[in-house]
Amino acid sequence: MAKAKTYYFCQECGYQSSSWLGKCPECGKWNTFAEEVVKAASAPLASSRGQMAASQPKLIRDVTYSETVRIPTRCGEFDRVLGGGIVPGSLILIGGEPGIGKSTLLLQTALSVPDRKILYVSGEESEQQIKMRADRVEQNQTTQCFVVSETVTQRIFEHIDSVQPDLLIVDSIQTVSSEQIDSPAGSVSQIRECTTELQQYAKRTGVPILIVGHITKDGTLAGPKVMEHIVDAVLQFEGDRNYGFRMLRALKNRFGSTAEIGIFEMQGSGLREVANPSEFLLSQRDETLSGAAVAATLEGARPMFIEVQSLVSSAVYGTPQRNATGFDLRRMSMLLAVLEKRCGFKLGAKDVFLNIAGGIRVADPALDLAVVSAILSSNVDMAVSPRYCFAAEMGLSGEIRPVARVEQRIAEADRLGFEKIFISKYNAKAIDKKRYGIQIVEVSVIEEAFRALFA
Repeated sequence: MAKAKTYYFCQECGYQSSSWLGKCPECGKWNTFAEEVVKAASAPLASSRGQMAASQPKLIRDVTYSETVRIPTRCGEFDRVLGGGIVPGSLILIGGEPGIGKSTLLLQTALSVPDRKILYVSGEESEQQIKMRADRVEQNQTTQCFVVSETVTQRIFEHIDSVQPDLLIVDSIQTVSSEQIDSPAGSVSQIRECTTELQQYAKRTGVPILIVGHITKDGTLAGPKVMEHIVDAVLQFEGDRNYGFRMLRALKNRFGSTAEIGIFEMQGSGLREVANPSEFLLSQRDETLSGAAVAATLEGARPMFIEVQSLVSSAVYGTPQRNATGFDLRRMSMLLAVLEKRCGFKLGAKDVFLNIAGGIRVADPALDLAVVSAILSSNVDMAVSPRYCFAAEMGLSGEIRPVARVEQRIAEADRLGFEKIFISKYNAKAIDKKRYGIQIVEVSVIEEAFRALFA
């Protein structure tokens, strides 16, 4: 019988030490080491040495490969984030807050993939609970989707051998444990060992695996950072509990772009794809009020139009407040300083509140002109027409700077029926205005935009 050994693992990065350390030498975090009991395993080491001896280095020009045929999930938003579908042999990690819809998304995927045999392994729910959720999402349950409730990897691989699935789903990695390790499920050594076993199976057989992962209080994926390096793709499923929107982002993707985003709406019957997010992110109101402007932003290659709301009022307690929801507070402070210093707008003694409607967070610099227009609109109490939109960045000297893919933003604004779009004049040089029915307003400094809006 192998002798059990005790090691200390960093809960942030998975660094292993034979003694307790106050500061991790790998990630620099303090007080992150926890003691775990690990069983020595000599057999896997011997087999791994045999595999290493069998491999031979090749010249890169002699390496041959065939074009990978992706597995479509019949969910356009999910396929968009993955880069066109699931790559055979890939290991995909999906993280998110509890109750955000990770299990629902994967169950809907398992029930919608055609002509594939899927094995859904759950360590958190029983087969009856999975069936109840499958009835609620009302998906086509005639597909070959097998479900099993199991938490030990050795028995999971026995079920895999009997079913021979084309796609494996594990929900979640924190509940799965390996008999090779003595530490409890969810520990650093267990997560690392189980993820490595699943990776070896995926690469050896070509069966793609989807893994659900929990997140910590600060929103990062729970477990060691080495798990994120092992997997091929890391997807973040996020959203606001007060809104029905859910966003799927790719933090890492070896087979596609990390700039894409998938948008869903949570309903009683499960997750619904949102093909046109602008209709949900723009307010539907009858009255035109001050302090609102529409921004033409991009998430990956997808144009989205969101409403920027602002409120500017006199500071009551002497010290003005600055608050931003869905937008970088430091960038808003910078824009206010530019308006104060370069443009002469006295906002230093006023409270400024900013909100991105819809409960989403956007980091596109093209929001600058819409943010400034909403702030100035609230300051002078004059409304900006809801048929106007903005796509430009503002510099520290008050100049309006160009943004990327402006033609794509203009085309989408024209399609949605906007009357005017305000862009930088440096962007307009390479644009054929005859192609669009929308009026393109070129501005070079913020004063020109102010005069065009409120003159």
